[in-house]
Amino acid sequence: MTTERPILLKDEMVRAILDGRKTQTRRIANNVYFDSKYRAKWKAVRKHTEVSIDTPAAMLGEVCPYGQPGDRLWVRETHHVPGGYLEADLIDEIRNGVSSPESLGVTYRADAPSLKPCDGGWTPSIHMPRWASRITLEITNVRVERLKDLSEGDAEKEGCAPAFLDEFGNVGGVPFYRRGFCKLWREIKGHDSWEANPWVWVIEFKRIPQEANQ
Repeated sequence: MTTERPILLKDEMVRAILDGRKTQTRRIANNVYFDSKYRAKWKAVRKHTEVSIDTPAAMLGEVCPYGQPGDRLWVRETHHVPGGYLEADLIDEIRNGVSSPESLGVTYRADAPSLKPCDGGWTPSIHMPRWASRITLEITNVRVERLKDLSEGDAEKEGCAPAFLDEFGNVGGVPFYRRGFCKLWREIKGHDSWEANPWVWVIEFKRIPQEANQ
């Protein structure tokens, strides 16, 4: 049976996935510790299992809190359910693939940032139920690295907008995806979070068509 876990994403990143621009996400690795007995000098630990951070993805996935290759992530995003709820039989229709959340009136803020629902407002992503999720991702690879090891190519795969800065930090010049990611990371995690250069889980994924997710 396929393992599924929820993952929270901001509107900008939801749009990037829908556009096919985002195929990676980075999350702070709170379960990585120094240990000199390992070749990499660092280990990842979960429950009663610990492995060196330079092990293959299949083994590393056993201690990754987001899963291993082949597992799935269903995206939680800010949304709105008409009337604040759906009848049980309508929810069953979604679960059984007869109807989609959108066809039954569920809307998503990522699609219409300026829209303000008139009957209750937006529901935060943390409260999204599984049946209301419209995006399912399959993990294709996991690894651990330092945040600043991010390459320009991987930064582009994060789906963030490039920052247009010249050598003096002024607007203009050649766009850099890595600078765009740095800007977004600081906005979410705080200004000093980039300089801290934490270990991060790098999750690579592909989107699963909804019809294949039943």
